[in-house]
Amino acid sequence: MTSPVVVADSGPLIALSIIGQLDLLRRLYGQVLAPPAVWEEVTVRGLGLPGAHEVSQLPWLEIKAPETPLWQALAILVDRGEAEAIALAQTIPDSTVLLDDARARRVAERFGIRRIGTLGILRRAKNAGLVEQVGPFVKQLRENGIYMRQSLVEAVLSDVGEMDGL
Repeated sequence: MTSPVVVADSGPLIALSIIGQLDLLRRLYGQVLAPPAVWEEVTVRGLGLPGAHEVSQLPWLEIKAPETPLWQALAILVDRGEAEAIALAQTIPDSTVLLDDARARRVAERFGIRRIGTLGILRRAKNAGLVEQVGPFVKQLRENGIYMRQSLVEAVLSDVGEMDGL
């Protein structure tokens, strides 16, 4: 069963592209949005870096701008991409914001916005039968310099029955 809308930030898009699993977003959500600052960060400023080409080729990723006053107020707390993603999710009923940054997740939480991160996407995908294991993806992400708090990795792997994979 898919959820209605997810609004993506840069980090999770890059992480999912590194492990070749961007399509999980389309399979888990009815609509996948990214604000212009995220698009620019990943595909323009990130040209030649992991995720740039893959994200630029996604026909199902919709670019949608949030209301300016909303994201500008948030930009004093988090970076512009995160601010735009949180602001956009704030205006879309039943949406979830896809963020990995702990500070940005706390800001979204303060506004009552549902949030999920890369590991949460992988957990949902395994629970939905879309991937067989989460552990190998965690290993691949770490090998590519993606930081994940050890306690969070352990919690997710425990939840999906893969603690032996650590």
